[in-house]
Amino acid sequence: MNKEKLPFKTWLYFLGQSITMISMVMAVSMAALAGTSLAPQAWMATIPFGFQYLTLMVVAYPAARLMARLGRKKVFLMAAVPLMLAGVAGYIAMQERSFVLLIFAHMMLGAFISCGNFNRFAATDGVPPALKPRAISLVVAGGVIAAVAGPYLSSTLREVEGLQMFAASYAAFLPMGVLSFIINLLAPADAPATGSAPHARGFFGSLQLVVSNPMVLLAVLSAALGHAIMSLLMVQSSLQMSCLNIPFASASTALQWHVLAMFMPSFFTGRIIQAIGMRSIIYGGIGLLIASCIINVYGHSYGVLTFGLIILGLGWSFCYVGGAALLTRVTEHMHGNVEIQGINDQIIAVMATLTAFTASMLMAWPGWSGTNLISIAVCVGLGVLAVRAFRREGQEGTPA
Repeated sequence: MNKEKLPFKTWLYFLGQSITMISMVMAVSMAALAGTSLAPQAWMATIPFGFQYLTLMVVAYPAARLMARLGRKKVFLMAAVPLMLAGVAGYIAMQERSFVLLIFAHMMLGAFISCGNFNRFAATDGVPPALKPRAISLVVAGGVIAAVAGPYLSSTLREVEGLQMFAASYAAFLPMGVLSFIINLLAPADAPATGSAPHARGFFGSLQLVVSNPMVLLAVLSAALGHAIMSLLMVQSSLQMSCLNIPFASASTALQWHVLAMFMPSFFTGRIIQAIGMRSIIYGGIGLLIASCIINVYGHSYGVLTFGLIILGLGWSFCYVGGAALLTRVTEHMHGNVEIQGINDQIIAVMATLTAFTASMLMAWPGWSGTNLISIAVCVGLGVLAVRAFRREGQEGTPA
């Protein structure tokens, strides 16, 4: 066992990732309800959340390019500004009942979160290869902190005397932005990140490879569809609990269990993959997603919905991590593999954006049960693709 200590900067990136995930969890727990209170029409309730994902998608690649030119520290410092703006804009939006300003607040959140997602990569810069998995695991553990702190903050600050609902919750992003700036100010100066591979294929060439190679396509869709279904049902679950008159504090607790189920397995999913193989982990993820949907269709109580959210989080973890591991393996010796990984993240962001925009629309029609049935159909399609891809790989003599 490697007993070498992780550098101090790893703990700073752990704190940075914790703030990133806390802001994301808070946004998830209150976006739909805050949007419902301000939206001109009910189907528009999750539009602010959709713009958050849209901004996240648009900012991701430019942020990476900026880090390559300026270094990670400068970009992380600049990213604290949008989080502060989100706090100010969100507070004013709730106080002045401005739906447009709420959209702007969530766009600023998306910009911050997009940059913050690079914390896990920053933690491995200059770290010995043997320590990189530990560094990533420590940073990802920030999601566990967020699972506790995020819903607690949004629930505790939801109703503050003299303020509109959720105004104080959004205002909390301002001090969080200041804290993020201070944390990154303490981080050591870094050289520009120059880990970009040559553009061997180009965007459309790499996209064509993703579509034409069954194993690459399976890896990408496992992560992208797993994330899309998780995001869609997670947002809708808060609306469903509201329809069932479940208290917001109880709904926040359910979300805590869901996020814990998403991130806790990250500490040992790699070992599970080594033990049972990528085929089994992806099949297991698809099965868990289907099980969650079935639970949601037949369950209409708080306890059942919470259980469904836990199973949903586990399914996401297996599909997301399994897809990433499979993508790494099948593209390891391909030219332009970094471009393919970039397209993978882009597709995940696109799917998440679409589900964020359509969550409230699908809640209006075909409704909660209908959305879960559609999700089951998508999972079955993904399962069929997985069976065919792994069978073809087995016929070609490549281990799955």
